[in-house]
Amino acid sequence: MSEHSQKVKRRQHPGARRGRARATPKGRQVDPAARDAVRALLENRPRQRDLLIEYLHLIQDAHGALSAAHLAALADEMRLPMAEVYEVATFYAHFDVVVDGDPPPPVTIRVCDSLSCELQGAQALFGALAETADPQRVRVARAPCMGRCDTAPVAEVGHHHVDHARVETVMAAADAGHVHPQIPDYEDYAAYVEDGGYQLLRSCLDGERELDAIIEALDESGLRGLGGAGFPTGRKWQIVRGYQGPRLMAVNADEGEVGTFKDRHYLERSPHRFLEGVLVAAWAVEAQAVYIYLRDEYPAVREILLEEIAALRESGLTAHTEVHLRRGAGAYICGEESSMIESIEGKRGLPRHRPPYVAEVGLFGRPTLVQNVETMYWVRDIVEKGAQWFASHGRNGGKGLRSYSVSGRVAEPGVKLAPAGITARELIDEFCGGMQAGHAFKGYLPGGASGGILPASMADLPLEFGALDKYGCFVGSHAVVILSDKDSMKDAALNLMRFFEDESCGQCTPCRVGTEKAVALMSRPQWDAPLLVEVGRVMADASICGLGQAAANPLKSVLEFFPEEHS
Repeated sequence: MSEHSQKVKRRQHPGARRGRARATPKGRQVDPAARDAVRALLENRPRQRDLLIEYLHLIQDAHGALSAAHLAALADEMRLPMAEVYEVATFYAHFDVVVDGDPPPPVTIRVCDSLSCELQGAQALFGALAETADPQRVRVARAPCMGRCDTAPVAEVGHHHVDHARVETVMAAADAGHVHPQIPDYEDYAAYVEDGGYQLLRSCLDGERELDAIIEALDESGLRGLGGAGFPTGRKWQIVRGYQGPRLMAVNADEGEVGTFKDRHYLERSPHRFLEGVLVAAWAVEAQAVYIYLRDEYPAVREILLEEIAALRESGLTAHTEVHLRRGAGAYICGEESSMIESIEGKRGLPRHRPPYVAEVGLFGRPTLVQNVETMYWVRDIVEKGAQWFASHGRNGGKGLRSYSVSGRVAEPGVKLAPAGITARELIDEFCGGMQAGHAFKGYLPGGASGGILPASMADLPLEFGALDKYGCFVGSHAVVILSDKDSMKDAALNLMRFFEDESCGQCTPCRVGTEKAVALMSRPQWDAPLLVEVGRVMADASICGLGQAAANPLKSVLEFFPEEHS
C-alpha cells in the first residue's frame, strides 16, 4: 500500500490508529442522575426547540444554577448539540452556568446600578451590602435597570424586590427568606368582566364588529407603537394582514430601556385591559398564536399573567388563538423585535439583518405582528370611546395620551398619564410636584438611555415622536429621567455607556468594541472629544441594531450641550 493510501485509510478509520474503537461518543457524557432529574422537571412537556430557555429556567429554579451535567442531560433529552445549549445558557445574564467550581450561594441579592438608582445611592448600597453579607450564604451582584426607577434605589433578593432599599431592609428580607415576588392587588378576570370587559372582543368574535372600522378608529386616534419606534398601529395591522398566512403575533413586554417602567405599571394593575387588546389584535390579523415575551425582572407580573391567561382559556375567549407566555432571562437586547423573536424561538437574542422585516418573516418564519404592552392597553378604550376621545388629548402638536415614566430628581416620580407632546418642564411642574428639595433642574433624558440628554434650557420642547430628532435625541418609550445641579452629566453619560457595554450582544464589532472603547475613554479625567465623536460615528453608522446605533447619543449630547463639563 502506498504512503498516500495509508494516510487516507487512517483518516477514514480514526479508531484504527489507537487499535480499538471509541468506547463512548465524543463530548461530555450524560450522567444518569442528571438525566433523571431533568426528566422529572420536564415531565410530559414537549421537547420543542423553542422551549429551551423555559427549560433552562426550570432547572435553574430547582437547583439554583445550571451545572454541566444538567446541560448535557437537557441537550440529550431535547436532541440538541451540547454547544447549542451551552451558548444559549451563557448568553443570558440570569442563568448561572457552573462548569467547574462551586455553585453560587443559595441567595442572590442584585442591586440595580442604572442611572435613576445611582442618583439615589445605589453604589453606596452595593458596597455596604457586599461588606455585610456572608459570602457563604449570600451573593451580592450588580444588575441593570429593573424597571422600578420610581422607587430607587432598588434591590432584588431572589425574586423579591425591595424598593427604596437600605442595607437593613435588604438584609432583613434575605434573613427572613423573602425570595419570592410580592403580588400586588390587581383587577382579576371576574372584576374586569363585571366592569364591562371583553364585550369588545366578544363582539369581534361574533361578527358584530367590522375589522375595517376598528382599523380606521386606530388610525384616526393616532395610536402608535409605544415601545419606542412609534409606528402607526392600524397601519401595522393592515401590513401584517397583507402577507399570506399562517400569521403569528408577539408582544414585547421586555421593557429594558433605562428609566422605563410604564408597562409593568399597567400589567400589575389591569392585566386584562392589556390582554383584551392583545386578543382583539390577534383576531384582526388572524394570528394562530400569540407569544407574550416578558422580562425576567418582572416575576410578580409573570405570576399574574399565568393566573389570568389560565382564566381566559377556561372562559373560552382564547379559542381563536393560542396564548403563550415566554420568560426572558436578563438581556436588554431582546427588547429589539428581531432579538425578541430569536429568544422566543429558544436561541440567543441576536438581532437579525433586515430586510426581510418581521412583519413578513418573523416568528418561526411566519408573518408576525409585534406590539408593545401599552399600545395594546389602549385598544379597548379607543374602539369603545371613539377615536376622537383619544385624539383630543395632546399638546404642542402631539396627538393622544402618553404614559411617561418619570424618575430622577423630581419630588413625585412615577408613571404619569399626560397629553402627548407635553414638555419636560410641564411634566415636572404639573405632574411631579416639582423638583426634589434642594435640587435645581439641570438636564433630562427625554427617552431613556438611548434618547440622549438635553439641558434644562431646552425643556420646553415637545416630548413626542420626531420632535427631538434635529437635536440628536428622541422620546422612544417615553422614559424621562430628570437631572439636577447636584449631578454630573459626564458621570450620567458614563453610567449609560457602561450599561450599553454590558448589554451589547457582541454580534457586531462596532457595538461590541465601540462601547468598550467609549467606556475606557469616558473614564479618563479629560475627554478626548474628537476621538469620542469618531467612535460614536462608527457605532451609529455600522452597528446592526438600535443598541449600537444609539449608544453614543448621551455621549454626543454631553459634548454638544454641556461643553463646560468635558473641556
